[in-house]
Amino acid sequence: MPTIRRLALLLPTTLALVAGTAPPAHAVTNAALASQVAAVLRDSRVTASTNGTLVADAATGSELAGRNAWQSAVPASNMKIVTAGAALRTLGSGYRFKTEAIARWSVRADGSVPSSVYLKGYGDPSLMESDLRALAQNLRARGVRRFTGNLVADGSFFDGAYYNSAWGTQNASQYYAPQIAGLSLAPNADFDAGTVIVTAYPTRSGAAARIAVTPASAASYVRIVNKVKTGRSSSVGVARTLGTNTITVTGSVATSASGGSRRWVAVHRPDLYAATVFRAQLAAVGISVAGRTIAGVTPAAGRVIVATDTSQTIGELMRPFLKLSNNAIAEHLLKTMGARTSAPGTTAKGIAYLRDYLRAAGAPLTGTAFADGSGLARSNRLTARALTRALLYAQRQPWFGAFYAGPPVAGATDRMTGGTLSTRMRGTAAAGRVMAKTGSLGGVTSLSGYVTAVDGRRYVFSMLSNYRSSSPRPVEDRLAITIASHRR
Repeated sequence: MPTIRRLALLLPTTLALVAGTAPPAHAVTNAALASQVAAVLRDSRVTASTNGTLVADAATGSELAGRNAWQSAVPASNMKIVTAGAALRTLGSGYRFKTEAIARWSVRADGSVPSSVYLKGYGDPSLMESDLRALAQNLRARGVRRFTGNLVADGSFFDGAYYNSAWGTQNASQYYAPQIAGLSLAPNADFDAGTVIVTAYPTRSGAAARIAVTPASAASYVRIVNKVKTGRSSSVGVARTLGTNTITVTGSVATSASGGSRRWVAVHRPDLYAATVFRAQLAAVGISVAGRTIAGVTPAAGRVIVATDTSQTIGELMRPFLKLSNNAIAEHLLKTMGARTSAPGTTAKGIAYLRDYLRAAGAPLTGTAFADGSGLARSNRLTARALTRALLYAQRQPWFGAFYAGPPVAGATDRMTGGTLSTRMRGTAAAGRVMAKTGSLGGVTSLSGYVTAVDGRRYVFSMLSNYRSSSPRPVEDRLAITIASHRR
């Protein structure tokens, strides 16, 4: 695959047109490719759907081929292309999240601190149990043995609208629709913030399974109702009762499943979830908290930041964000942009930066609508032309290296390379040559990104389809393979 530096050499100043007047729709400068693309798009699965498709030359920005590029459609996770670009443009690729332990600082001779301890988050979607352990160890090293007050979870960097109403309550316990708070916790290195992992382990045939929660220190935060039996096969389901942390686990786990059967579930109030885990880490290093674990706001006066955790950069987060299509990261980025000038960050304030990004890219806003940053909401709308312009614009930015490393690579078997494209287009000309974001909802499929053809020329493309019967997804692959196979 050509390197990013090689790509930069292919981008002359003619790309400036993407920030200004749009080229005419379907301005053809490569008749052979246009003809091949047109043949692909005559597929009945495309013509029967609400479809918008556009292919452009990456070096000139010229629109080469497509179909209804102006068509407004539900983009699913192709919305993340706009969120990623907007976050890099607004916050910078070097931006890091932080989480602070704060107290009215005065350590007595016996190691007690006459204060509550505040755990204040600044929107980090990648905070993990190990990070909270490091904060606790830092406090222990400073001589702390006991806080006389409460442990206060401060998620006020974001607003109190934890769950996006555009998602529908039917998704509320799903790991891909987590509540979003200024303070949250991820149970794994995929950074599925605001969730816990529930694992059912087999015991003896016909008996109740054994249930474990990850992180283990969150077991006191959730209430597990175990309805799983040990049997011949594994089919485990999880559901959280709305407005509570009661998680019902149902189904069966096979006696042969020694590693158990894992499921992810979103928690209620991720700020208190993170604080509960922090309290356990404090206890593990010998620090007690006399009071309760509560939600609150850190006082503005008389406080001292006594320990700080700093995340990896936003640029580094692009890989798990885009390759794994992580909704939690998307929504944390959106609200962090919203808090850029003043907290709290809100979805509405973040969406303003998505629009700013498209305007900067010279993308038409007609046919666009935004309800979130992840693409889970069905009320989102984008066009193939807007996404193509967003991708063209990104190539000219100083943060493009981080952006370009994010999307899945077609046919790449390594999970953190191929991501959601790891099983698609293997053994074709597109394998290793297509870097594109997938999108999927019921009745929605999308694919947009970059293609390096066999002759070394680079193209940008977007295909959005909303359908009722047969999915046009196989046609997305044919389109990408057609572009990758092209020799000018």
